[in-house]
Amino acid sequence: MTMIDAPRTEQAEEARVTTIELFFDLVFVFTLTQLTALLADDLSLTGALQVGLIFTVLFWMYGAYVWATNQVPPDRASRQILLVLGMAAFLICALAVPRAFDRAGVIFGVGYLLVVLVHSTLYWQVYGRAVLRFAPINLVSALIVIVAGLVDGILTYTLWILVVLVQAVPPWLVRRSRQFDLYARHFVERHGLLLIVAFGESVIAIGVAIDPAQLDAGLIAAAVLALALATGLWYVYFAHDAEQAEQVLASASAADRIRVSLGGYFYAFIPMLLGVIAMAAGVKESLGHFTEPLEVEAALALGVGVALYLLGQAAFHAILRIGPVVYRLAAAAAALASTAVGVYVSAAAQLSLLVLLLATLIAIELAAARRVKPLS
Repeated sequence: MTMIDAPRTEQAEEARVTTIELFFDLVFVFTLTQLTALLADDLSLTGALQVGLIFTVLFWMYGAYVWATNQVPPDRASRQILLVLGMAAFLICALAVPRAFDRAGVIFGVGYLLVVLVHSTLYWQVYGRAVLRFAPINLVSALIVIVAGLVDGILTYTLWILVVLVQAVPPWLVRRSRQFDLYARHFVERHGLLLIVAFGESVIAIGVAIDPAQLDAGLIAAAVLALALATGLWYVYFAHDAEQAEQVLASASAADRIRVSLGGYFYAFIPMLLGVIAMAAGVKESLGHFTEPLEVEAALALGVGVALYLLGQAAFHAILRIGPVVYRLAAAAAALASTAVGVYVSAAAQLSLLVLLLATLIAIELAAARRVKPLS
């Protein structure tokens, strides 16, 4: 039986995310922690470029595992062992993240190669030769990452960009096949849980940024305000989008389901998760100077982080056609403009403005939702 012919049973359609998949996600999110630390240590264009490239490459293979477990449920020991091996491979990559563009580049590449090999083996167990449709391309990507670790300078960045371009090929092949399919409930739930865990990492960034020896009313207020910011970002997606997205995917044809899933849960999720990373880095750098004007880089991390998240959300709305886009685009522009408040006034003022902005966005969208017929 090939991937094309796999039956869509009612039991599979109703399957939920398993505990081992959630465990897998917790290990993957360690890469987000590492990327947040990398960006916080180097708030520059170079640091941002490195974080963007590393994240995009890793998120591609994370998505590949989501699609794999969507089609190949980890309900037996052999598949669970493979997932644990995949977790170990992602852990190797995460440990090498801080020096992925330096001396640890080869280690990162070898870890990534293991990620690819385990993923291909997981598919091979059930679908056999069907894995040859995408595994060779993923393998080429891993080999390019290893080569990037052997060189330096502009050539390293060129090879990483090449990996991102190579990874654009498998989605194109999947869309053209018209035969691949997925289970909507599991797919939406899995990405939602990843986003929840990512927000958890942003909360950890709050704790890391605060010295307990200096804890006072001002720092407590700063921490609560940063938590309110993360809560606002959480609400923007989880209030209605996740449920509506599941309905859209479940009712779509197989071909449309693949197109929408790739657009909404890969391409749109990239700026969303990068936004969470940047926001967390900005929080980490700003809470220690809560009542003072921020350095431009720290203020940009906060403003750009929230803006990226909202732009990803706007793209998500547009791709799935589940709600207005204009409000989120306007809020993203306002979030970016908040950088000036952080630089010229204080971290407290910028965080307060961003929280107020999200509260206003939520109120406007709730009012707009009341004026239209609910999605049935």
